[in-house]
Amino acid sequence: MNKFTVHKGVVAPMDRENVDTDAIIPKQFLKSIRKTGFGPNLFDEWRYLDPGYPGQDPASRKPNPDFVLNQPRYRGASILLARKNFGCGSSREHAPWALEQYGFRALIAPSYADIFFNNSFKNGILPIVLPEATVSSLFDEVNAFPGYELTIDLERQVIVRPQGEEIAFDVQPFRKYCLINGFDDIGLTLRHRDKIKAFEAERLAAKPWLAHTLNG
Repeated sequence: MNKFTVHKGVVAPMDRENVDTDAIIPKQFLKSIRKTGFGPNLFDEWRYLDPGYPGQDPASRKPNPDFVLNQPRYRGASILLARKNFGCGSSREHAPWALEQYGFRALIAPSYADIFFNNSFKNGILPIVLPEATVSSLFDEVNAFPGYELTIDLERQVIVRPQGEEIAFDVQPFRKYCLINGFDDIGLTLRHRDKIKAFEAERLAAKPWLAHTLNG
């Protein structure tokens, strides 16, 4: 997955509490066995006026002009500002896939559902937890200033406002290590590829019949 060190981006406000994973990526899109292609259907039922189904050409859809991500001032947003309990509902990993494939690198909210929170880290998204009062002040600023941007410095664990004020945030050291280095679960395992190869070679030498296959 992509490394996360310092990221600066436009902020989009999702001013709703308890946004669940079915709203983030509706159930009909979970039929795909691939891990790609979910970005166009992020928040599908809110983002479009027509019903969505797998395989549609996004260019043929009817966008909802009132939905936040369809508004010109939030075009290209890569930081999502949300209210409490974001990502609740079912544990589908497709939700962070859709957010990441749309272009979001970080989320800011007072709280998240536990499974969604963990899945976000594993898919290269940084979910930041801030007090509700701080989140509300950020909503006020985003609404007041078109093109509002924040800079997120993961190594220093601070969010930098446009005027230079810094907001500190906490992140578990292991999760921080994985994001900064771009390690998902497979990447973490592949750090030990030489030891894995050595073990497999030693095992094969001791038990050569493991290399044999039955011919039908």
